[in-house]
Amino acid sequence: MQANSVFKILSRIILFTSTTILLLSCVSQPSIKSDYDHTIDFSQYRTYGFFNPMGIENPDYSSIYGSIFRDAISKEMETRGYKQSDKPDLMINVSGRLRDKTRVASNYDPYIGGGYYGYRRGAYGAWGGYGYNASTHVFNYTEGTVNVDVVDREVKRMVWEGIAVGRVNEKKTNEDARADIYSSVQGMFAGYPFRAGQ
Repeated sequence: MQANSVFKILSRIILFTSTTILLLSCVSQPSIKSDYDHTIDFSQYRTYGFFNPMGIENPDYSSIYGSIFRDAISKEMETRGYKQSDKPDLMINVSGRLRDKTRVASNYDPYIGGGYYGYRRGAYGAWGGYGYNASTHVFNYTEGTVNVDVVDREVKRMVWEGIAVGRVNEKKTNEDARADIYSSVQGMFAGYPFRAGQ
């Protein structure tokens, strides 16, 4: 029984650590998308709140990055006239995941050494798939995805989602990571076309 409890705690720590690495942000600007349920009347919503804990947080306590996301999202919601409430119309969740990815790139250089048997002398080359003097490069990287879900609290239904996907850069400073979170949240909410009660 005690071993099971220790396993659960270790699993939470590993999940929390992985999510923190994800939030250390992306090498380049993330790809941002958003969409909403077109059957919903958004004018009925005036207040918002956050899941506790959010998907990016340890179940036992709020994280620094959770606080940063809450602040960034609150700015976007309040700019649109929403008020934070203990009994909100909309609940907001933030989740993240990491995936190891591989990219393979091949380059062909038909002009090296004067060409095939030397008779081309660099004047022309073979077609791209010819295969001589080919070099292949394999790139391993980690891709991070952050989702911001806006959920109708009463019917327990997601009504809007923002997604940011990009390569994770573990070498960024904490300040850079914070700035990237604010920038990514602002980019996601650019696709949130509603205002409170309208």
